[in-house]
Amino acid sequence: MKHPDILERFLSYVAIDTQSSDSSETFPSTAKQKDLAAKLKPELEELGLKDVQVTPWGYVLAGLDSNQTHKVPTIALIAHMDTSPAVSGTGVRPLLHQNYQGQDLVLSASENIILKTSDNPHLLEKIGKTIITASGNTLLGADNKAGIAIIMDTLTRLHSHPELPRPNLKIVFTPDEETGRGVEHITAAEIGADFAYTIDGEKMGEVEDETFCADSLEVKITGINVHPGFAKNKMVNAVKIAARIIERLPQQTLSPETTEGREGYVHPHHLSGNEEAATIKFLIRDFTEPGLRDYEALIKKISDDVTAEFPGARSEVKVTESYRNMKVVLDRYPEVLQKAEQATQMAGLNPKRASIRGGTDGARLCFMGLPTPNIFTGGSNFHSKYEWIALEDMRKTSDTLVHLLKLWADKT
Repeated sequence: MKHPDILERFLSYVAIDTQSSDSSETFPSTAKQKDLAAKLKPELEELGLKDVQVTPWGYVLAGLDSNQTHKVPTIALIAHMDTSPAVSGTGVRPLLHQNYQGQDLVLSASENIILKTSDNPHLLEKIGKTIITASGNTLLGADNKAGIAIIMDTLTRLHSHPELPRPNLKIVFTPDEETGRGVEHITAAEIGADFAYTIDGEKMGEVEDETFCADSLEVKITGINVHPGFAKNKMVNAVKIAARIIERLPQQTLSPETTEGREGYVHPHHLSGNEEAATIKFLIRDFTEPGLRDYEALIKKISDDVTAEFPGARSEVKVTESYRNMKVVLDRYPEVLQKAEQATQMAGLNPKRASIRGGTDGARLCFMGLPTPNIFTGGSNFHSKYEWIALEDMRKTSDTLVHLLKLWADKT
């Protein structure tokens, strides 16, 4: 039986809309994520994996025994099925730009969506490769369907070449990573691995051992609504209070659009309400917990100060923990990172230790007792209509995983 290659798999996965929702209270946050889970289950079974299941919560779980006679660890490979709530994933139409020669790529002439090398200089490192984009109306979904396709391609190679050394293997495909809830309904014991890797990174060769610390913050504002025709000296408009709070945020610092490297940020990403009540939702990010506390204190002070300017109004700030910097855990398990870097080098790449200006399922898994760094896929511009990935880079990541599994299967 001929199995699909990595391109066929990737194109079939991005065709399925799995956009999650950060306003839903269900899990998964959108039922359509289970459409991809239902597709992956028989594909895993065809590759000889055992105990393949889609759990009631929408996780896809599977296992593969080692082919070694000596004792080996159990390694989990993890990717997430959902795509970002920020940009539509409905009707993704992938474009293949074959034998790329360094030009700007027109994704949609009518919408003037152009992938420019001036904004994406590392595109010029992909001369001669096949660049995959969407058609300008949606994101592509390489985050993280490239990771799924890479894992499935690795499993295909293990199936076609059973002599390739491997440890005991667990496969986990998660829903709702993009909402920060990806491991909310699974435990490290259910995964059953000693160590794990999320295949959810970006630039080639990067092995990520550090994430932001992250909280969500919500400011709830209560005003006083009166019929606008009779509102003089009576109405206290919660929408205007919310606007004033946002306006008081630092203008040149502390936002995603003004920070880089190890700088943190406060990011108002959702505003809703009316005259009576309004809500602002923030993402709070820093590489340290004290940094989070400072930013949260800043927002509370701004909120209190602005609310005080509107007699009769009230405001309440609620903070919810999302995840913490996984480096705190991973520093205690250097072998997990060293093997990933060695495998990257064996695949012909230059390994580089990197930090994520974001998070992965691995950040929470680390603190659940499962050390889980993040490995590159080669994708760029995630959560965007300008998202792109090179086919050859996905194949190279699959090479890296084959080497990584061999390293874990070797006697030490």
